[in-house]
Amino acid sequence: MGWATSESAKAVTNEKDSHSTPWSGLMHALQGLDTKLIAKLPARLRHDPQMMLEATRLMLAALGRMVTQAIAGDREHPVFLPALNIAFNVFQPNADTVYRYALIDPAGTYRIVGKRGTVRVAAISQTPLTIPELGVGRPRLADHDLDDLTLDKDGGFSVLLSPTRPEGHQGDWWQLDPATMSLGLRQVAYDWSVDDDPTVSIERLDTPAASGRRTAADLQRRLVELPTLIGNTALFFLDHVEELRAENYINQFKIFDVSQMGGLSGQFYYECAYELRDDEALVLETDVPVVAPYWSVILTNDLYETTDWYNNHSSLNGAQAHVDADGKVRIVISAKDPGVRNWLDIAGYPTGAVQGRWLNCSDNPIPTLRKVAVSEIGQYVPSDTARVSLAEREAIIRARRSALQQRRRLW
Repeated sequence: MGWATSESAKAVTNEKDSHSTPWSGLMHALQGLDTKLIAKLPARLRHDPQMMLEATRLMLAALGRMVTQAIAGDREHPVFLPALNIAFNVFQPNADTVYRYALIDPAGTYRIVGKRGTVRVAAISQTPLTIPELGVGRPRLADHDLDDLTLDKDGGFSVLLSPTRPEGHQGDWWQLDPATMSLGLRQVAYDWSVDDDPTVSIERLDTPAASGRRTAADLQRRLVELPTLIGNTALFFLDHVEELRAENYINQFKIFDVSQMGGLSGQFYYECAYELRDDEALVLETDVPVVAPYWSVILTNDLYETTDWYNNHSSLNGAQAHVDADGKVRIVISAKDPGVRNWLDIAGYPTGAVQGRWLNCSDNPIPTLRKVAVSEIGQYVPSDTARVSLAEREAIIRARRSALQQRRRLW
């Protein structure tokens, strides 16, 4: 596709130097990514050994994400691959969302079939070359809600995707934008243990059913592209939280416009950096819009990795959170469990980011944040605020983890 840097291409393909095998050439091309990472890493983090290890983990997550594409991505015989998740924790994935994608050829004709499921949101977006390939965010080209398709009695659907409507086709059809290079599938659940995820498959209709053996040129191209894809993916948001701090959005929210970076249509984001000692807490307070199909609040660390939502109580959505009698939602963010139901555990990160989102809501309020002592939480939440014991919290976390593992994430 031509986006790989000349340096990485030379490193992978040069057969005349000491890097005489494709593998050693790839390893050589990957050298230097750590230097770029250190250069972009905020100065206050560079001398923290644990943060350096976590930055290396971020690089590994980017590597895993892009290696999956290098191995299984196929524009002639596409499949929806895992995009963002607990392992590929880049670009700050939302705890409620399953992200998948399929590489496609904008000249092709495709059939997408499956069942809608019962998740709160099921949508497919057309996406151009963007952050991994170019190092810059670009807006989606089109969004398609599965709810707009003709569904049978079992929630089944079938839709054609092509540059022009096939002659004589009377069923559902989406026009394929000539700049589309991939399809992004988002599945947003509210109640993880109840909501049923969609089942979706894609096939290209204008190529033979069997793929055959990949050519040497195709395999070589994938190797050449890989260092650029990994580097752009790992580095893009590396200093995002530090930028919030530099703008003085510490423990106070700002609007975060992701419309130019592939954000879901109709979704409104707000976020800030946070700073907390072990004996401190932030009390987030907000009204809930009259119409609120979906909303959530999550945490990230300083590298903009989403705080581990499988093993910590570090995310809440509108189905999980308790609304107080006055119609407001109050969420306590802290290291210590305050014993209230609406708690976000910073999970060992004294600094990081808080991000919230409203999706297709009647309005988009910006919550307030108040820093207080954990011992004084009772003064800042109503007496009827839902509370939980340590044993109940333990059970909630175990139930969260079980429900998340049972969602259809990797296929």
